[in-house]
Amino acid sequence: MKAVPSDAGALIGMEKGYYRELGIEIERLDFKTGQDMINALATGHLDVGFTVTAAGLFNAMSRNVKMKIVADKGYNIPGKGYYRLVLRKDVASQVRDFKDLKGKRLAIVGVGSLDEIALDRILRKGGLTTRNNPDIKVLSSFPDIVVALANGSIDGGMLIEPFVQQAIQKGVGDPWKDPSEYEDNAQIAIIVYGTSMIERPDVANRFMVAYLRSLRDYNDAFMKNKNRKEIVDLLARVSTVKDAALMDSMLPAGLNPNGYVRMKGIQSDIDWYAERGMLQGGPLKAEDVVDNRYVEEALKVLGRYE
Repeated sequence: MKAVPSDAGALIGMEKGYYRELGIEIERLDFKTGQDMINALATGHLDVGFTVTAAGLFNAMSRNVKMKIVADKGYNIPGKGYYRLVLRKDVASQVRDFKDLKGKRLAIVGVGSLDEIALDRILRKGGLTTRNNPDIKVLSSFPDIVVALANGSIDGGMLIEPFVQQAIQKGVGDPWKDPSEYEDNAQIAIIVYGTSMIERPDVANRFMVAYLRSLRDYNDAFMKNKNRKEIVDLLARVSTVKDAALMDSMLPAGLNPNGYVRMKGIQSDIDWYAERGMLQGGPLKAEDVVDNRYVEEALKVLGRYE
């Protein structure tokens, strides 16, 4: 867990004692790569992964390793996309439709990844693709994309909050089209239970109760404007975004207070990896990799959020 704002389901509960009340102590672990996290989940060295879909994750599941996607950790709210394509300010006015992206230098932070999937879906709307595309640039981080927008070395890039807001405030980037126009079912981030959690269903269920309770505080704050300052200040204190004003102005990640992931989005990612020849084994369905039992047990305790 990197303590980004969309980790609110852990951060809020840790600060407010929701996990501790249920006998769970959270220890944050950081990994250099997503594959390192997947390996730790598979071997029991990590209980819960806050991550995104990846070929390595699906391949492990195909080998019947005890890992399951169990809850939502981020999706784009229509009209408020927190993960999106941002174009350089002087380029944005020239790009009216998807086909106008042809020849534009667009940056992502990784190939064969969520970033490439998202950009590929955008380009396909205009008859283009990221595959063997010389205009696709790979940079090492989201801050590097903001810098590249500022110095004119790229025309646009995939950004996530708070970097979307930073690009806007610095006057170097404009968010281009709402993500609902090109990725209306996308599942951006996920919670994964590893072997050690699946083998301890009581702990897994208690974790999910605390997680959903935290997401409800988040939704109360950012969707209903209830106790907003409290949650903004809390997240500014414990997340990677230390500026409360920036936290308050950011487009909020969608975090489902009832926990469920978007099955169409998961299937779409599986299909993309399969199309690129990155999956091993036979055909894989979203139902094979998602297990809703923990969310459903938590909802028996908490009830549905309306």
